[in-house]
Amino acid sequence: MSEKNRSGKRTARERMLEERAAQDAQHAKKKKLLVIGAVVVVLAVAAGIGIAVQSSRSSSDTPSAAPAGAIGPKNLVIPDGPANAPATLTVYEDPRCPACGQFEREFAPTVDQLQDQGKLYGNYHIVSFIDRHDGGKGSKNGANALACAQDAGYFRAYHDVLYKNQPDETVDAWKDKSKLIDLAKQVPGLDSPTFESCVNSNKFGSWVSAVEQDFDKSGYTSTPTVLLNGKPIYPKNGNDEITPDNLVKWVDEANQGKKPGTTGSGSASPAPTSTAAESDPALQPSGGGS
Repeated sequence: MSEKNRSGKRTARERMLEERAAQDAQHAKKKKLLVIGAVVVVLAVAAGIGIAVQSSRSSSDTPSAAPAGAIGPKNLVIPDGPANAPATLTVYEDPRCPACGQFEREFAPTVDQLQDQGKLYGNYHIVSFIDRHDGGKGSKNGANALACAQDAGYFRAYHDVLYKNQPDETVDAWKDKSKLIDLAKQVPGLDSPTFESCVNSNKFGSWVSAVEQDFDKSGYTSTPTVLLNGKPIYPKNGNDEITPDNLVKWVDEANQGKKPGTTGSGSASPAPTSTAAESDPALQPSGGGS
Protein backbone atom coordinates (compact mmCIF):
# COMPACT_ATOMS: atom_id res chain seq x y z
CA MET A 1 0.00 0.00 0.00
CA SER A 2 1.36 3.42 -0.94
CA GLU A 3 2.00 6.11 1.64
CA LYS A 4 -0.79 8.12 0.03
CA ASN A 5 -3.28 5.30 0.61
CA ARG A 6 -2.11 4.82 4.17
CA SER A 7 -2.60 8.53 4.79
CA GLY A 8 -6.07 8.42 3.29
CA LYS A 9 -7.18 5.53 5.48
CA ARG A 10 -5.62 7.07 8.55
CA THR A 11 -7.43 10.30 7.87
CA ALA A 12 -10.73 8.46 7.47
CA ARG A 13 -10.29 6.69 10.80
CA GLU A 14 -9.27 9.90 12.52
CA ARG A 15 -12.33 11.64 11.13
CA MET A 16 -14.51 8.78 12.35
CA LEU A 17 -13.05 9.07 15.85
CA GLU A 18 -13.43 12.86 15.84
CA GLU A 19 -17.08 12.55 14.82
CA ARG A 20 -17.66 10.00 17.60
CA ALA A 21 -16.00 12.30 20.15
CA ALA A 22 -18.05 15.28 18.99
CA GLN A 23 -21.20 13.20 19.16
CA ASP A 24 -20.40 12.08 22.72
CA ALA A 25 -19.80 15.68 23.81
CA GLN A 26 -23.00 16.88 22.18
CA HIS A 27 -25.09 14.16 23.75
CA ALA A 28 -23.54 14.70 27.20
CA LYS A 29 -24.56 18.36 27.01
CA LYS A 30 -28.06 17.54 25.87
CA LYS A 31 -28.39 14.86 28.53
CA LYS A 32 -27.98 17.59 31.16
CA LEU A 33 -30.81 19.52 29.52
CA LEU A 34 -32.96 16.39 29.53
CA VAL A 35 -32.35 16.00 33.27
CA ILE A 36 -33.47 19.58 33.85
CA GLY A 37 -36.51 18.91 31.68
CA ALA A 38 -37.32 15.80 33.69
CA VAL A 39 -37.31 17.83 36.91
CA VAL A 40 -39.75 20.27 35.35
CA VAL A 41 -42.03 17.38 34.38
CA VAL A 42 -41.97 16.03 37.94
CA LEU A 43 -42.98 19.43 39.26
CA ALA A 44 -45.74 19.61 36.69
CA VAL A 45 -47.10 16.27 37.85
CA ALA A 46 -47.04 17.51 41.42
CA ALA A 47 -49.05 20.52 40.32
CA GLY A 48 -51.64 18.26 38.77
CA ILE A 49 -50.92 18.98 35.12
CA GLY A 50 -48.59 16.07 34.40
CA ILE A 51 -51.24 13.45 33.73
CA ALA A 52 -51.22 14.06 30.00
CA VAL A 53 -47.43 13.96 29.91
CA GLN A 54 -47.35 10.67 31.78
CA SER A 55 -50.04 9.25 29.53
CA SER A 56 -48.02 10.12 26.43
CA ARG A 57 -45.04 8.22 27.85
CA SER A 58 -46.97 5.16 29.00
CA SER A 59 -47.03 3.40 25.65
CA SER A 60 -45.70 -0.17 25.73
CA ASP A 61 -42.18 -0.86 24.56
CA THR A 62 -43.49 -4.03 22.89
CA PRO A 63 -43.89 -3.36 19.15
CA SER A 64 -47.19 -4.10 17.43
CA ALA A 65 -45.28 -5.56 14.48
CA ALA A 66 -41.67 -6.60 13.87
CA PRO A 67 -39.89 -7.27 10.56
CA ALA A 68 -39.64 -10.89 9.46
CA GLY A 69 -36.61 -12.68 10.84
CA ALA A 70 -35.97 -10.23 13.70
CA ILE A 71 -34.63 -11.97 16.82
CA GLY A 72 -34.19 -11.55 20.55
CA PRO A 73 -36.71 -10.58 23.23
CA LYS A 74 -39.54 -8.64 21.52
CA ASN A 75 -37.78 -9.24 18.18
CA LEU A 76 -35.81 -5.99 18.31
CA VAL A 77 -32.56 -7.22 16.69
CA ILE A 78 -31.96 -7.65 12.95
CA PRO A 79 -29.60 -10.55 12.18
CA ASP A 80 -27.26 -10.87 9.23
CA GLY A 81 -25.15 -13.88 8.38
CA PRO A 82 -25.29 -17.45 9.72
CA ALA A 83 -26.73 -17.74 13.22
CA ASN A 84 -24.43 -20.69 13.93
CA ALA A 85 -21.25 -18.73 13.17
CA PRO A 86 -18.78 -18.98 16.08
CA ALA A 87 -18.47 -15.21 16.59
CA THR A 88 -21.11 -12.48 16.95
CA LEU A 89 -20.69 -8.83 16.00
CA THR A 90 -23.21 -6.61 17.78
CA VAL A 91 -23.72 -3.17 16.25
CA TYR A 92 -25.77 -0.30 17.64
CA GLU A 93 -26.14 2.42 15.01
CA ASP A 94 -28.37 5.31 14.00
CA PRO A 95 -29.14 5.99 10.30
CA ARG A 96 -28.29 9.70 10.77
CA CYS A 97 -25.10 9.12 12.76
CA PRO A 98 -22.07 10.37 10.76
CA ALA A 99 -19.61 8.19 12.70
CA CYS A 100 -21.83 5.19 11.91
CA GLY A 101 -21.72 6.12 8.24
CA GLN A 102 -17.93 6.32 8.33
CA PHE A 103 -17.72 3.01 10.18
CA GLU A 104 -19.98 1.28 7.66
CA ARG A 105 -18.22 2.68 4.61
CA GLU A 106 -14.86 1.47 5.91
CA PHE A 107 -15.87 -1.84 7.50
CA ALA A 108 -18.96 -3.12 5.65
CA PRO A 109 -16.96 -5.02 2.97
CA THR A 110 -14.92 -6.78 5.68
CA VAL A 111 -17.96 -7.58 7.81
CA ASP A 112 -19.87 -8.88 4.79
CA GLN A 113 -16.94 -11.09 3.83
CA LEU A 114 -16.59 -12.53 7.35
CA GLN A 115 -20.31 -13.28 7.43
CA ASP A 116 -20.23 -14.93 4.00
CA GLN A 117 -17.31 -17.08 5.17
CA GLY A 118 -19.41 -18.32 8.10
CA LYS A 119 -17.10 -16.69 10.64
CA LEU A 120 -19.39 -13.95 11.91
CA TYR A 121 -23.03 -13.45 12.86
CA GLY A 122 -24.18 -9.84 12.74
CA ASN A 123 -26.74 -8.50 15.23
CA TYR A 124 -27.97 -5.00 14.36
CA HIS A 125 -29.77 -2.67 16.75
CA ILE A 126 -31.14 0.18 14.62
CA VAL A 127 -31.61 3.11 16.99
CA SER A 128 -33.02 6.58 16.32
CA PHE A 129 -31.97 8.92 19.12
CA ILE A 130 -30.51 11.62 16.84
CA ASP A 131 -34.04 12.70 15.90
CA ARG A 132 -34.70 13.29 19.57
CA HIS A 133 -31.51 15.25 20.15
CA ASP A 134 -31.21 17.19 16.90
CA GLY A 135 -34.85 17.32 15.85
CA GLY A 136 -36.29 15.81 12.69
CA LYS A 137 -37.55 12.47 11.42
CA GLY A 138 -34.67 11.03 9.39
CA SER A 139 -33.45 8.53 11.98
CA LYS A 140 -36.90 7.05 12.55
CA ASN A 141 -37.77 7.03 8.86
CA GLY A 142 -34.43 5.42 8.02
CA ALA A 143 -34.83 2.81 10.76
CA ASN A 144 -38.34 1.97 9.53
CA ALA A 145 -37.06 1.69 5.95
CA LEU A 146 -34.33 -0.72 7.13
CA ALA A 147 -37.00 -2.78 8.89
CA CYS A 148 -39.03 -2.79 5.66
CA ALA A 149 -35.95 -4.01 3.77
CA GLN A 150 -35.43 -6.75 6.37
CA ASP A 151 -39.07 -7.74 6.04
CA ALA A 152 -38.56 -8.10 2.28
CA GLY A 153 -35.30 -10.06 2.69
CA TYR A 154 -32.89 -7.33 1.53
CA PHE A 155 -31.56 -5.87 4.77
CA ARG A 156 -27.84 -6.13 4.09
CA ALA A 157 -27.94 -4.71 0.57
CA TYR A 158 -30.23 -1.82 1.53
CA HIS A 159 -28.27 -1.18 4.73
CA ASP A 160 -25.06 -0.81 2.73
CA VAL A 161 -26.74 1.48 0.17
CA LEU A 162 -28.27 3.62 2.91
CA TYR A 163 -24.95 4.33 4.60
CA LYS A 164 -23.13 4.91 1.32
CA ASN A 165 -25.69 7.61 0.54
CA GLN A 166 -26.03 9.04 4.04
CA PRO A 167 -26.80 12.79 4.10
CA ASP A 168 -25.21 15.21 6.54
CA GLU A 169 -26.61 14.73 10.05
CA THR A 170 -27.84 18.33 10.24
CA VAL A 171 -29.75 18.19 6.93
CA ASP A 172 -32.36 15.55 7.91
CA ALA A 173 -32.90 14.68 4.25
CA TRP A 174 -34.66 11.42 5.12
CA LYS A 175 -37.61 13.22 6.64
CA ASP A 176 -38.68 12.95 3.00
CA LYS A 177 -39.59 9.25 2.70
CA SER A 178 -39.41 9.38 -1.09
CA LYS A 179 -35.61 9.64 -0.83
CA LEU A 180 -35.51 6.36 1.09
CA ILE A 181 -37.77 4.76 -1.51
CA ASP A 182 -35.53 6.02 -4.32
CA LEU A 183 -32.51 4.37 -2.69
CA ALA A 184 -34.30 1.02 -2.93
CA LYS A 185 -33.88 1.24 -6.70
CA GLN A 186 -30.18 0.50 -6.11
CA VAL A 187 -31.08 -2.89 -4.58
CA PRO A 188 -32.28 -5.36 -7.23
CA GLY A 189 -35.59 -6.86 -6.14
CA LEU A 190 -36.36 -4.45 -3.30
CA ASP A 191 -38.08 -1.65 -5.21
CA SER A 192 -41.75 -2.64 -5.15
CA PRO A 193 -45.21 -1.32 -4.19
CA THR A 194 -44.98 -3.39 -1.00
CA PHE A 195 -41.73 -1.74 0.10
CA GLU A 196 -43.02 1.70 -0.87
CA SER A 197 -46.19 1.18 1.15
CA CYS A 198 -44.18 -0.10 4.13
CA VAL A 199 -42.01 3.02 4.13
CA ASN A 200 -44.83 5.50 3.52
CA SER A 201 -47.15 3.99 6.13
CA ASN A 202 -44.39 3.76 8.75
CA LYS A 203 -45.37 0.11 9.16
CA PHE A 204 -42.73 -0.64 11.78
CA GLY A 205 -42.94 2.66 13.65
CA SER A 206 -43.75 0.99 16.98
CA TRP A 207 -40.81 -1.39 16.44
CA VAL A 208 -38.48 1.57 15.83
CA SER A 209 -39.69 3.17 19.08
CA ALA A 210 -39.22 -0.09 20.98
CA VAL A 211 -35.66 -0.50 19.70
CA GLU A 212 -34.86 3.04 20.84
CA GLN A 213 -36.36 2.41 24.29
CA ASP A 214 -34.26 -0.73 24.48
CA PHE A 215 -31.14 1.30 23.61
CA ASP A 216 -31.99 3.87 26.29
CA LYS A 217 -31.92 1.06 28.86
CA SER A 218 -28.73 -0.54 27.55
CA GLY A 219 -26.21 1.72 29.24
CA TYR A 220 -24.71 2.69 25.88
CA THR A 221 -24.86 6.38 25.06
CA SER A 222 -23.43 6.83 21.57
CA THR A 223 -23.18 5.22 18.18
CA PRO A 224 -21.64 3.27 16.70
CA THR A 225 -21.26 0.90 19.62
CA VAL A 226 -19.64 -2.28 18.31
CA LEU A 227 -19.08 -5.48 20.31
CA LEU A 228 -17.34 -8.71 19.34
CA ASN A 229 -18.69 -11.60 21.41
CA GLY A 230 -19.98 -9.04 23.92
CA LYS A 231 -16.70 -7.12 24.23
CA PRO A 232 -16.45 -3.52 22.97
CA ILE A 233 -14.05 -3.20 20.03
CA TYR A 234 -14.83 0.29 18.72
CA PRO A 235 -12.78 2.42 18.50
CA LYS A 236 -10.27 0.11 20.19
CA ASN A 237 -9.93 -3.47 21.38
CA GLY A 238 -7.69 -3.02 24.38
CA ASN A 239 -4.76 -1.00 23.11
CA ASP A 240 -5.29 -1.92 19.45
CA GLU A 241 -7.14 0.45 17.13
CA ILE A 242 -9.89 -1.09 15.05
CA THR A 243 -9.05 -1.49 11.37
CA PRO A 244 -10.43 -3.91 8.76
CA ASP A 245 -7.28 -6.04 9.08
CA ASN A 246 -7.47 -6.03 12.87
CA LEU A 247 -11.15 -6.98 12.77
CA VAL A 248 -10.30 -10.03 10.66
CA LYS A 249 -7.48 -10.92 13.07
CA TRP A 250 -9.71 -10.55 16.14
CA VAL A 251 -12.45 -12.69 14.63
CA ASP A 252 -9.97 -15.40 13.59
CA GLU A 253 -8.45 -15.39 17.08
CA ALA A 254 -11.90 -15.69 18.68
CA ASN A 255 -12.84 -18.51 16.30
CA GLN A 256 -9.65 -20.52 16.66
CA GLY A 257 -10.49 -24.23 16.73
CA LYS A 258 -14.18 -23.63 15.94
CA LYS A 259 -16.03 -24.61 12.78
CA PRO A 260 -17.50 -21.88 10.59
CA GLY A 261 -21.25 -21.55 10.44
CA THR A 262 -23.51 -22.33 7.54
CA THR A 263 -23.34 -19.31 5.26
CA GLY A 264 -26.48 -17.42 4.42
CA SER A 265 -28.16 -14.04 4.82
CA GLY A 266 -29.66 -12.97 8.11
CA SER A 267 -33.24 -13.01 6.83
CA ALA A 268 -32.92 -16.72 6.09
CA SER A 269 -30.84 -17.67 9.11
CA PRO A 270 -32.03 -20.27 11.63
CA ALA A 271 -32.81 -19.36 15.23
CA PRO A 272 -29.82 -17.98 17.15
CA THR A 273 -27.57 -20.49 18.86
CA SER A 274 -26.54 -20.31 22.50
CA THR A 275 -23.21 -18.86 21.38
CA ALA A 276 -24.94 -15.98 19.63
CA ALA A 277 -27.24 -15.38 22.60
CA GLU A 278 -24.27 -15.21 24.95
CA SER A 279 -22.42 -12.81 22.64
CA ASP A 280 -25.17 -10.21 22.29
CA PRO A 281 -26.55 -8.94 25.64
CA ALA A 282 -29.91 -8.19 23.98
CA LEU A 283 -30.40 -11.89 23.19
CA GLN A 284 -29.97 -13.08 26.77
CA PRO A 285 -33.16 -14.22 28.54
CA SER A 286 -33.07 -11.28 30.96
CA GLY A 287 -32.66 -8.75 28.18
CA GLY A 288 -29.01 -8.33 29.16
CA GLY A 289 -27.43 -4.94 28.69
CA SER A 290 -30.29 -3.79 26.46
